[in-house]
Amino acid sequence: MMVGLILVLAVFAPLIAPYDPERQLGDQILVGPSWDHLFGTDNLGRDVFSRIIYGARLSWFVGITAVGIGAAAGVTMGVMAGYFGSVVDNTIMRLVDIILAFPGLVFLITLVGILGASLENALIAIGIGMTPSFARVARGQVLTVKEAEFVLAARSLGASDARLILRHILPNIMAIVIVQISLSFSLAILAETTLSFLGLGAQPPEPSWGATLNLTRSYLELAPWLGIFPGLAVMISVLGFNQLGDGLRDVLDPRLRGQG
Repeated sequence: MMVGLILVLAVFAPLIAPYDPERQLGDQILVGPSWDHLFGTDNLGRDVFSRIIYGARLSWFVGITAVGIGAAAGVTMGVMAGYFGSVVDNTIMRLVDIILAFPGLVFLITLVGILGASLENALIAIGIGMTPSFARVARGQVLTVKEAEFVLAARSLGASDARLILRHILPNIMAIVIVQISLSFSLAILAETTLSFLGLGAQPPEPSWGATLNLTRSYLELAPWLGIFPGLAVMISVLGFNQLGDGLRDVLDPRLRGQG
């Protein structure tokens, strides 16, 4: 339900938001929550409610893009490692271990620092940072599926490696990958919020929740709504995607269906 709400806000942001998120009302600076401004205004006179709604659109974009990068790269690496084994497996997994050796936030900050502070580079960094988790999940599933009888039968009939991977292995590991994708959405949103708060992600005047918190942190004591409402938006989004991931895992993972 929470994920659906965020999706509705993202899709219909221009219709729901009462103000342009970048419009500055000079006579409405740091106005508290009211009927005219449900979540108050910020230090530049912009409507906080409108910026949070447009921030939902940015969060979906972040999730789709960053998780898409991580899933595409990670699943490809994991399938190659699990299917071919030997040197390919050792090479790919050692690369994964190197990435995992760095603390997540330190890795993202370093990578964005090298690429340059921007939303696009932050998305690339988050996607790369998510690649190891997808690679490990995919590899583990492939190691099990490739020994299944239907795969061995297809191989005995002369099926090529490409056919085995695309027609027999990938379809049978996608359920777990989909669960990983849904869980990774919340991590992507948190990572983007953190990078934007540090000034390394979305840049002003983009209505990112993290950037909003960064720009208004000097006024939090005077205007606490500037931190409360963006913080609640992040919390609800992360909670919603975590619950979605747990629900999908219960539905798609056959090992959990008979439990409870």
